[in-house]
Amino acid sequence: MLAGLYLAVYVVCGVLIARWLLPRHSPIARAWLGVSLGLLLMMWLPALCAFALDFTMAAHLVALLPLSMITAGCWFLRDKRKPARWDKREQSLLIQCLLVALPLTVLSGYLQYTHMVRVDQWGNWNVGQSTYGDLPMHMSFITGLKNASFPPDYPFYPGQQLSYPFLMDSLSTSFYLMGCSLQTALILPGTLMMALCYVGVMILAREMTLGKKTVVLAALLFFLNGGLGFLYDFDQAAGYEADGTLTIVSRVENILNGYYKTPTNQPDPNNLRWSNVIADLMIPQRTLLGGWCMVIPCFYLLYTCFDPSRRRELGGLRGEALLGVWGGALPLIHTHSFVALALCSVGMLAYDLIHDEERWLQLRRYLCYGGIAVVLSVPQLVLFTFAQVFQGGESNSFITLWFNWVNNPYGDGELRDFYLWFYVKNIGLPVIALILAVIERDRHTRRIFAGAAVIILAAELIRFQPNAYDNNKLLYLAWLLCCMIVADWCAKVWKHLKGLRGRGVLAAMAAVVLFLSAGLTLWRECVSSYQAFGHYAVEAGEYARDNTEEGSVFLSGTQHLNPVSSIAGRTTVCGPDLWLYYHGFDTTERKRDIAAFYAAPRENLTILSKYDVDYIYLSSYEHGDYDVDQAALDDMFETVFHNGEATIYKVPEG
Repeated sequence: MLAGLYLAVYVVCGVLIARWLLPRHSPIARAWLGVSLGLLLMMWLPALCAFALDFTMAAHLVALLPLSMITAGCWFLRDKRKPARWDKREQSLLIQCLLVALPLTVLSGYLQYTHMVRVDQWGNWNVGQSTYGDLPMHMSFITGLKNASFPPDYPFYPGQQLSYPFLMDSLSTSFYLMGCSLQTALILPGTLMMALCYVGVMILAREMTLGKKTVVLAALLFFLNGGLGFLYDFDQAAGYEADGTLTIVSRVENILNGYYKTPTNQPDPNNLRWSNVIADLMIPQRTLLGGWCMVIPCFYLLYTCFDPSRRRELGGLRGEALLGVWGGALPLIHTHSFVALALCSVGMLAYDLIHDEERWLQLRRYLCYGGIAVVLSVPQLVLFTFAQVFQGGESNSFITLWFNWVNNPYGDGELRDFYLWFYVKNIGLPVIALILAVIERDRHTRRIFAGAAVIILAAELIRFQPNAYDNNKLLYLAWLLCCMIVADWCAKVWKHLKGLRGRGVLAAMAAVVLFLSAGLTLWRECVSSYQAFGHYAVEAGEYARDNTEEGSVFLSGTQHLNPVSSIAGRTTVCGPDLWLYYHGFDTTERKRDIAAFYAAPRENLTILSKYDVDYIYLSSYEHGDYDVDQAALDDMFETVFHNGEATIYKVPEG
């Protein structure tokens, strides 16, 4: 109840701000911008107050003061022009959203429910295929940030500042802090943000594309992406199954029951890497979801405020300033989204300087927006992002020259697939449509592509993280812009085919080729279920949450399914390399110390003081990973909890 009321206050303020600053934008666009802006403020204002008050209820209550001041200030600075009214164009968009965005939101709500800690009748906590790996990390951030001092440390690597963009997780912490269950704190903002992404892409498509039906097509091309991977699953591209045992039914069963056997995600042996954005990005990658929810409004403002045909009506200093603030707030939400926005802005600026008759006035507009974004983003980049980027050694450095993304797995130029074929089989026929569209002499198309091209060029030549696969977080946002171009080109082709009797058949065949891989992938995700924490592990985590001090440090194994960090929100000496390596950390020393302590506790008591350990956790994971001297642990330390899975020992003070 309290969390819902707190969210409602921010949403109302966001809607009012959008109404006052951007009255000439359409009613649906204003409502979408307002709700998104409310979430942006709810992520940022409590976090800023937490630097003085820790991430507590006090910080959240105090954050209402700057919220009221910002809202009041926007009223004084309001645009006094008459607001745009509801018309047939709005009604058409509403119907399209009901036909596309609403079903996708229902699907997303279901996937959020099944993938974000679904509790079964026995008390086990279950997740989906796509959330099995990373969700425990986000749970650690969410539970660990409760009442934490700012800037926070990594909950599974104490002593190192949390430089990973954490505001999406701190938003869930706000719900958790106000009495929501951990499950609700995950599901509620996740589902809301996915809905805003669906509506936002359709609003963006209405502005960027030239037709009515292109709004729907652009959204489907982006969210139901899949490529030609189904050809491999049904042996139309990978050869012939000689014994004939793999029927169509058995192949579908393999997709639905196998571990990453979907047509959109088979790194080996088929080099299928263009994962479906709903199943493998928006659901499991919460930071990316927060970034997309915030960067899509930025793309919308960038396009409408600077578009030569509409900037006088929809632009102006208020829109440019709001875009600057919004863009400048992105780094601690999702750094890749910030980089994509910056690159897109550079591309569109370059195009406008060449083609726009008012190029110097346009340059001043860009400098106004860019200056605000730079001023707001630099402290985040210097104090958080760059600290992470430059802490890694040569082996896991972040920024490296790297050609052709994951098609060049070792960075040595040896491509697994022919360059163009790699993208055709992964993204599908829209890649060919994009090429054909861009070579047309269409200034509208080329201006959009100018923004996308700079993102693509950067992602194709530079590896921004130790994991080259993460460049897809840039490539997908470039593809979002490209979907607008492809949708327009397809509409032109459809128009030219008018009168052809087979036009409907061609459309049906195209739909199968475009969306079959995505359909099978989403079907797989809907039926996937994996146990993350058994009921005994949940019991241990809840004991630690309710009976140990906030901020206490546990010595445990480095397994990624650790109830101490994920459920209890307590700090562990070292987490898994599954996360820490790709965040730039060398965990060798800590892993060696943990193994030494479990093997010989009496001889390694100094390790406990080295890491200020308060409790020792022993479960089946530690027994499986280390040569544990449990007799010594039982003899030396007080057992404060024990069940069929885990034992917790308390380390005496001093």
